[in-house]
Amino acid sequence: MKTAFTMLKERGFIQQTSHPEQIEKMFADERVTAYVGIDPTADSLHVGHMFPVMVMAHLQHMGHRPIIVVGGGTAMVGDPSGKSEMRKLLSTEELENNKAGIRKQLGNFLDFSEGQALMVDNAEWLMNLQYVPFLREIGPHFSVNRMLTADCYRARMERPEGGLSFLEFNYMIMQAYDFLNLNRRYGCKLQIGGDDQWSNMLAGTDLIRRLEQKDAFVLTLPLLLNSSGQKMGKTVSGAVWLDAEKTSPYDFFQYWRNVDDADVVRLMKIYTFLPLEEITRLTAAEANINEAKKVLAMEVTSLVHGKAEAEKAASAAAALFGGGGDESTMPASFVSASALAEGINVIELLVSCGLVASKSEGRRLVQQGGLRLNDEKVDNIDLKVTTDHLLNGRVLIKKGKKIFHAVKPEN
Repeated sequence: MKTAFTMLKERGFIQQTSHPEQIEKMFADERVTAYVGIDPTADSLHVGHMFPVMVMAHLQHMGHRPIIVVGGGTAMVGDPSGKSEMRKLLSTEELENNKAGIRKQLGNFLDFSEGQALMVDNAEWLMNLQYVPFLREIGPHFSVNRMLTADCYRARMERPEGGLSFLEFNYMIMQAYDFLNLNRRYGCKLQIGGDDQWSNMLAGTDLIRRLEQKDAFVLTLPLLLNSSGQKMGKTVSGAVWLDAEKTSPYDFFQYWRNVDDADVVRLMKIYTFLPLEEITRLTAAEANINEAKKVLAMEVTSLVHGKAEAEKAASAAAALFGGGGDESTMPASFVSASALAEGINVIELLVSCGLVASKSEGRRLVQQGGLRLNDEKVDNIDLKVTTDHLLNGRVLIKKGKKIFHAVKPEN
């Protein structure tokens, strides 16, 4: 019978592990409790967070128990890993608001009923620590010399400006203390996280071995880059959020629909629950890769926003690309009919629709040949958009190759 460890390898979830043979045996012999930490620095998860959450969802489907640690305590310090400067410190109110948003979204992936999965906040054990007793219990087990060799610290120390604050220097100890507490409270034996967390995660296993005389393990995930070498989940306009107010279901759907051909197999393995045999069939050499992209977009959007929203997004995309569908579901803005009759400057229209952040960005878009109205290229920044541009009751704006937007007169 296939173990969860084999499944994680087959689906491309593993970058490195502390003790692969012991981890594989553990998954074969017992129900494993594993955890992932998410610092609540925003009120929504984004596509990057989905990666470790999907790992936990796959593990739960195979009978294991996930713990999500929403780091209300560690977020008050800030993780220096991969950061060139100190992260903005959030207030208690901001953290509470962010945690509430994250809790709601996690329910789309994990079953929290009857303890099948747990969500805990490390503020529960970190915020009431007594400083001197904590130092006496934990401090002797950390070597400063060894800590300074960790990539997350060394990179910051080598920067001529900024450097590393004492506040951030504590992050590794706090993360290790999280693992120790989860081990003591819930029997958690495995931490899963990004590969940039390797040093912090190993510190936790070492602390558990020293204080509890028990084995504990870590498993890191690969950095998720697309075929062009860019970080997945990022667009020109920023992160791809799971909150519909931050990234609309349509834009979310289109993000997956427009991934590079070379990335489809890997993304299907990571971001869907489709069986590997089905993924192989959909992406075979003789298959239509665009159909596979549609399946990918539908699966991920359904998971995050529900099947109804995914179908609406697919229908809007079909209408935009001339393949039928319900055009009423495409992203649209409404303008005054009288203003349209008089004429609206194309740059001002782009700004009002939210397609560009500023007039200067709009001018650059036109000057670089990246704007079309009703599939006609726009090369004049002084163009007036009028009722003469209406086609089937709307003006279709195409920004770049993949962003479409309808402008309709207000009744």
